Amino acid sequence: MKQLAIIWHSMTGGSQSLAKACYNGARRAQGVDVQMLNAADAGAEHMLAADGYIFVFPENLAAISGGMKSFFDRCYYPCLGALNGRPYVMIICAGSDGRNAVAQAERIATGWRLRQILPSVIVCTHAQTQEAILAPKTIDSADLIAAEEMGEQIAVGLQMGVY
Repeated sequence: MKQLAIIWHSMTGGSQSLAKACYNGARRAQGVDVQMLNAADAGAEHMLAADGYIFVFPENLAAISGGMKSFFDRCYYPCLGALNGRPYVMIICAGSDGRNAVAQAERIATGWRLRQILPSVIVCTHAQTQEAILAPKTIDSADLIAAEEMGEQIAVGLQMGVY
């Protein structure tokens, strides 16, 4: 059975909601074991066991969020050379931009020799004040539906042997 790892980090709930939507979509594929892992709990063993990945996290201060960066730091060298060609997709939850976090994470994925199967998605919450940035996030239903579809697409591709 193929395994899909959804590795996420969230501080205000937006990225967690998007990861859960990916999970719900991926679960529609038969014959794929879908694991939803908080970045704090995920390790190299999860990366090595999975056949594909969805990374979901916020951008903080124009960079990968600290919790997700810690995951990448812990796993990078133990997984180097072992993940070549495995598919991934990525969703970044950002207040206004997100492009730098995407660039940073895509460089890490390139170093692992992962294969990006869809363009990275930036979901913008438009949070610009201290209060809005720290407040719990509600993600637009269209963005949640798109995340479900992304989860389903990678899971079906794994199940069919496309990836």
